[in-house]
Amino acid sequence: MLVRDGVLVEVGPSRRVENLAEARTAVEINAAGRVVMPGLVDSHTHLAFPPAGVNEQDEQALVRALRAATGQRLELRCRAFLDAMARHGTTTVEMKTGCGFDESGEAKLMRIVAALRNDPVNVIPSYLFRLSRTADAAALHQATEWTVSAMLPKIRRRLGTAFADLVWNSNPDHLPFFERYLGAARDLGYASRIHAEGPDPAAAIALAIRQRAAGIDHLEHATEFHARQVADAGILVTLLPGVSFHNDRQSPPARTLIDSGAAIALGTNFNPHHTPMLSMQTIIALACWRLRMTLEEAISASTINGAHALGCADRTGSLELGKSADLLILNTSDYRDLSNSIGTNVVHVTMKGGRFIYKEGDVSPRPPQIVTPNS
Repeated sequence: MLVRDGVLVEVGPSRRVENLAEARTAVEINAAGRVVMPGLVDSHTHLAFPPAGVNEQDEQALVRALRAATGQRLELRCRAFLDAMARHGTTTVEMKTGCGFDESGEAKLMRIVAALRNDPVNVIPSYLFRLSRTADAAALHQATEWTVSAMLPKIRRRLGTAFADLVWNSNPDHLPFFERYLGAARDLGYASRIHAEGPDPAAAIALAIRQRAAGIDHLEHATEFHARQVADAGILVTLLPGVSFHNDRQSPPARTLIDSGAAIALGTNFNPHHTPMLSMQTIIALACWRLRMTLEEAISASTINGAHALGCADRTGSLELGKSADLLILNTSDYRDLSNSIGTNVVHVTMKGGRFIYKEGDVSPRPPQIVTPNS
């Protein structure tokens, strides 16, 4: 591969690329004996909200904690998460805002996202809309109208957010508000995604089809009929094997979806409360072990399909001409080691846009006086 200004300008056999005139003055990176592959794409995370250490079921407490924390502290916390992801090979990350109906809290999250957009990895924001299960119809109407008339336009102007996400629930009284939100988001230029983790996702899938959603996430209970519906509609499904691993739930029906022709992406669902998992390498291994995906399917779901899920497959997700040089060099000569290396980081180098953002270093011994007991 030949990289110029962070972009792949030639990909092919070593003999041909090395004989190009431009290659003669290039800096050579020797990856002999190592796998080179696209950078990993984590297409579903909750990096900034909810904050850690607060009961996730207490919506008001979560917002109070967000208000109380300084923007600098929240940014440093998110940056530490992103650094850890980069060390494990992730080069593109989805990051959800959406803290309920609190404008000052949402403004704080927007500032954090803006500060983190490309340092060290590419952060793609989504706005997550959820309705209270206990609010009355008047309150739900007010919250929905505030979101579509004030919040969505403001986020669109400030962040250019690509996705309007929705936490679906089975309450039929909420359906008109979901329809209103998704329709307004589409009119504003958002692509939409729907969380559909309930045991009966039929209504959520029907909503996604009606509203021409780009994706459905958390689809953990799909039947063959549901899988065919999703495949026929061309809706990409993002599965999150870390959720069932941490919570001992039923594993998502990846095999049913894939065999029905549905496109699958994978994400960590990183959430400090119930899915504190940062490594897409681990997600690939879990997809092979628990979701019965082949390793090749899991890698595709964590690279090019993840990029499609985030609307950036024209720029990243594969090592093709004209795409960003987002790539990994692994400490192995066989990519199949990814399915057997759970808990082990096999990344030697992470490159983002032609720039090294992580390189494996030596473990340095400490001076004897530091490790001497009682010193």
